Amino acid sequence: MPDRTRYKNESPMNPDFESIFARLREILRRHSEGLTVTDDAPTRYTLTGGCHPTHKKPTDIAWIRIGKNYVSFHHMGIYGCEKLREGLSPTLKARMQGRSCFNFKKPDEALFKELEQMTVHGFAAFRKAGYL
Repeated sequence: MPDRTRYKNESPMNPDFESIFARLREILRRHSEGLTVTDDAPTRYTLTGGCHPTHKKPTDIAWIRIGKNYVSFHHMGIYGCEKLREGLSPTLKARMQGRSCFNFKKPDEALFKELEQMTVHGFAAFRKAGYL
């Protein structure tokens, strides 16, 4: 059995986390047209694009990270577009941590499909606003 420890002195990673990460990474990868992959590691995947309105440099738009207790999916589209937040199902809203992050401990295909739709609409909203 492979060692799922990522760093020295860290406990082994939950085996579900790798499949969750792979599924969420695929969602972002499929919809990454016009964005730049700035981090593609076994525990983090980041898409950067557009220009930050204040700092005038490219900014992270969406990313996934495997943490100690869950896999987090971050999408700035949900942070910047209140209409997207309002359209989320109660089940997906229950996964929210903060204003742009969703945490997963177990795979949930129905929620992954909802995240994919939110990703499509979030990127479209950023493009319409001129950020991408």
